[in-house]
Amino acid sequence: MSKSTNTLMAGRPSARSTAKAANLASMADTPQMKRINFDVTAEVHRKLKVYAAEQGRSIKELLSEYVAGLVK
Repeated sequence: MSKSTNTLMAGRPSARSTAKAANLASMADTPQMKRINFDVTAEVHRKLKVYAAEQGRSIKELLSEYVAGLVK
């Protein structure tokens, strides 16, 4: 009789994953990120979204690049 591959095991599945440990190690070189939130009118958001689409970029990409340029 063959052993079933759907056997339930105790413990956290993530603790058994060596791939996750390798991934976490590679994140050590990643700078810590912080989120910034602010409100804009629906009209400004629509215009920004259209502009980003015309540039072939996301709003996040556009704003991240702009902010990075401000704080050189």
